[in-house]
Amino acid sequence: MFTISTEKTPAGDQPKAIELLTKGIEAGHEHQTLLGVTGSGKTFTAANIIQHVQKPTLVIAHNKTLAAQLAQEYRDFFPHNAVHYFVSYYDYYQPEAYMPTSDTFIEKEAMINEEIDRLRHASTQALLTRSDVIIVASVSCIYGLGSPNEYEKVHRKIERGYEMNRTDMLRVLVAMYFERTNADLTPGHFRAVGNTIEIMPTNERSIFRLNFTGNTVSHITKIDGVTRAIIEEPETFFLFPAKHFVTPEDERKVAIADIKLELDTQLKKFKVEGKLLEAERLRRRTEHDLALIREVGFCNGIENYSRHFDRRKPGEAPYTLLSYFPHTKEGKPDFLTIIDESHVTLPQIGGMYAGDRSRKDTLVEHGFRLPSAVDNRPLNFSEFEARVGQRIYTSATPGKYEYAKAEATKVPMIEQIIRPTGLIDPEIDLRPITEKGTYPGQVKDFILEAEKIIKRGARVLTTTLTKKMAEDLSEFLSDRKIKTKYIHSDVETLERIEILTDFRKGIFDCLVGVNLLREGLDLPEVELVAILDADKQGFLRSPTALIQTIGRAARNVNGRVVLYADEMTPALTYAIGETTRRRAIQVAYNEKHGITPQTIAKEIKSIADQLRTEHDQTVDTLLRVDMDLFKKDPKGTMKEKRRQMEEAVAILDFETAAIIRDEIKILEASLGKKKAPGRGRMKKPRQ
Repeated sequence: MFTISTEKTPAGDQPKAIELLTKGIEAGHEHQTLLGVTGSGKTFTAANIIQHVQKPTLVIAHNKTLAAQLAQEYRDFFPHNAVHYFVSYYDYYQPEAYMPTSDTFIEKEAMINEEIDRLRHASTQALLTRSDVIIVASVSCIYGLGSPNEYEKVHRKIERGYEMNRTDMLRVLVAMYFERTNADLTPGHFRAVGNTIEIMPTNERSIFRLNFTGNTVSHITKIDGVTRAIIEEPETFFLFPAKHFVTPEDERKVAIADIKLELDTQLKKFKVEGKLLEAERLRRRTEHDLALIREVGFCNGIENYSRHFDRRKPGEAPYTLLSYFPHTKEGKPDFLTIIDESHVTLPQIGGMYAGDRSRKDTLVEHGFRLPSAVDNRPLNFSEFEARVGQRIYTSATPGKYEYAKAEATKVPMIEQIIRPTGLIDPEIDLRPITEKGTYPGQVKDFILEAEKIIKRGARVLTTTLTKKMAEDLSEFLSDRKIKTKYIHSDVETLERIEILTDFRKGIFDCLVGVNLLREGLDLPEVELVAILDADKQGFLRSPTALIQTIGRAARNVNGRVVLYADEMTPALTYAIGETTRRRAIQVAYNEKHGITPQTIAKEIKSIADQLRTEHDQTVDTLLRVDMDLFKKDPKGTMKEKRRQMEEAVAILDFETAAIIRDEIKILEASLGKKKAPGRGRMKKPRQ
């Protein structure tokens, strides 16, 4: 059962919103909108609705940073339930593309973040094994994923007394796409020693050791993947495939035959059209891929043949994360969908398909891919609508889609304007951009304001129009001795999360950004928000964008916003007017109930802490154990740690040696030395 674990109770507009939205779900309403201002507790309202309806829930956010924050909030609300984080596992991704004008082909390049891949597996496995699941996802959830039926079909329930000999178990693991290794285990790998097999599943960093007696699994031990400490001795555990794309051997043979048939058809078409270069290009590439698939079961870009492996018809939608959620016997979605900051998330979902299709059509036209490659794609918007459950759109500024659905279904939007904390929308100060007389201009004026705020221990946030401007301004502020960092779409996912956490902790005082600083980010320490070039009309200075950015100062009782503009645009007029309206509603509520506004007090947590490797956590644990001894005898402790490191190297235990090496580095740094002895590449002993 979903059970909220908090002493906090709904207040302000929350009780009414929870009641109406819950009744709407029970009445079968497909579309409902929660118009909730920044700081009104939309996530807490959504958590209460989940508790009332008791359905698995998909929460979709429009960027990874916001998704990480939401995942942490839902984990705080539901510590005893399964809350998972599902985003794209690429730290860097350059899709395959061809530019006919310059005859340039760009190979696909990608860097996969193994930790995020592990979390993706944890998400799908939770959906297939339990019902109390909340998945917080980015729009990655509409992209192709392997068939849940095949993924679930291949999984094994391993228990004590399981009848299978060691050799057959090794074959099973290989068939489940696990890789054998003699080195340290990582997710998706196994090793065999004597009558034991050690397996590290894809969804966690623990090792399951299976002891065999004859043709039976006689004992199961769960071991910490780094410290090797025994966690427990379970009677049973579930083992899922190491990859989401699972194809049985017989179906793979059929798929290869289908690919060959499609190749022959496309080659004939090209020859009729006189495209001999394209035909030869396609023949060489496809035959090379087929050879690899036959021999090793994989080729670079194998996802482009996914329609054949999934046995889908041309144009049929791919399997996605949505396919893993529960459905009724009639095949209808049986889960709740919450679309956070819907005014941004919905257009983003709608725009994914067209861009992907345009790029694929060019590749197919010029012989780089078979026509079936276009079916390796994200869902289009109508497919997305058909595959999600009952929806609640949450936003302080709903878009045209939400208003259209409210009008068409005759289900009114539910406003959540009043903040339980009594916080009022920030005061807005309109100032010119250009330098005039004694007025120094927007950047220098912002610096003067920022220095006042930082002096009393609060934080400052400012937005620019471009990434280059954000970087340049950050550098300029740093030169002025203001501790500053920037954040934009080029900053990697986990680094963004860590930057925001450090900002809240006060490790630096000023955060500069472009668009990622708008929707949903919860930064109660921010007292000043400065919007540079606020009168430049466009997406980043639209009424919606301005209201959302103004909202970043609405979680602090001293929150204030400075808009730098030389002229009054329609967007500015609307944003200032709507903010004034909401201020009036909150002020009246506070006066009626005798509420004194208070800054939101929120514990500083980060999902990035949970994404840290077991290696880092083990180093921290060793430091806590050794620190007292180190303070008493630094030289003696360092000598002993180096001896332990060399001993580990001598027995080829490089994992332990690396942990001790990094502990030495930190201890040496505390003595003021730049580099720890032994730091760097460890020499293996002669064989």
